[in-house]
Amino acid sequence: MGRPDPSAPVPAAPPPRLESVDAYRGLVMFLMMAEILKLAELARAVPGSGVLTFLGDQQTHVEWAGCSLHDLIQPSFSFLVGVSLPYSLAARAARGQSRVVMTVHAFWRAFVLVWLGIILRSLWKDIPDYGFTDTLSQIGLGYGFLFLLGFRPVRDQWLAVGAILIGYWAAFALWPAPGADFDWAAVGVKPDWLSQHGETGFAAHWGKSSNIAAAFDVWFLNLFPRKEDEAFAFSSGGYQVLSFIPTLATMILGLIAGGVLKGDRTPLGKVLWLAAAGVVGLAAGYALGELGVCPVVKRIWTPSWVLFSGGWCFLLLAGFYATVDLTGWRGWVFPLVVVGMNSIAAYCISNSFVKPELHKMVKRHLGEGVLGVFGPEYFKLLHGSITLVLLWLILYWMYRRKVFIRV
Repeated sequence: MGRPDPSAPVPAAPPPRLESVDAYRGLVMFLMMAEILKLAELARAVPGSGVLTFLGDQQTHVEWAGCSLHDLIQPSFSFLVGVSLPYSLAARAARGQSRVVMTVHAFWRAFVLVWLGIILRSLWKDIPDYGFTDTLSQIGLGYGFLFLLGFRPVRDQWLAVGAILIGYWAAFALWPAPGADFDWAAVGVKPDWLSQHGETGFAAHWGKSSNIAAAFDVWFLNLFPRKEDEAFAFSSGGYQVLSFIPTLATMILGLIAGGVLKGDRTPLGKVLWLAAAGVVGLAAGYALGELGVCPVVKRIWTPSWVLFSGGWCFLLLAGFYATVDLTGWRGWVFPLVVVGMNSIAAYCISNSFVKPELHKMVKRHLGEGVLGVFGPEYFKLLHGSITLVLLWLILYWMYRRKVFIRV
């Protein structure tokens, strides 16, 4: 065997994993898992409590325009996919993978994410639910394009964000807004909902189930197998397949943020850049909504929502990076890191049979007497809290044994 050539280039070492990113991702997944606490129901059962009302509101999606903490779960998860990509590309390059191999893997990953989303949506259903609006499917539909942009300069990534936002806004703006004779009942919108949450004026172009993306869904989703006499007419929540396009813009914002973290700026410089981007995003998204240019609606992922939620994502990432990586204060985020390092497992646990079956087991073994010790109003809170701890212990068991599910 010949000796190694000392003049041959040595592959660069992969960049270190950022605990702050894992902690942020862990917070996102924890918020999703914590739906089982049913805080909104507790707030209704204990009227007059401002704290419980606030917590219940933050654990509930807003009906249309606006934002709650719960509404930031999906954009944060999508944003963090982009943040992680520069580190993933560097790690694969350090292992000697060619760009062709990485590209094949990226599109395979996109395919798996879409199908994993379909499978989880289809549990307990007679036929597959080809909805494509769940978090994993939305990420998967855009992931291949995100990967290709990962090799482009940051200028091109910003141009891609701008093109998506302007193009998607124009598509909605040019599509006819619903007129006075529009049949709202045919798309599942009730009069009382319309009077409280319906968009008026120019913003009506982004009305629930009455826009260009909703029309696309009526055509596209009826191409897939459905139950007899159950043709797709509308989404009860207003969610739409084409939202993966602006979701891609959210992921690109994360890609840009990941490039900043991996770049040569000082740690303080990175925090300041992320914080500034967050403030600009929040201000821009809010202004577009207030001026009537484009409502801030998570359910259909409007361009103003990309900017507004992206602003929050930049600020949250800045906060975690400043607290964990800049100051070195790491101990408090360990419970979140356990969840964040196994985010796919946490998502599957929370959206499969595991969480409800564990929930039943807690009730069966402890009984209503123990779970109702603080009164019937707090039964679901205690029940959910114990279940949530058990879910975390499952992830901790996987963490200790280095069992990490990757796609």
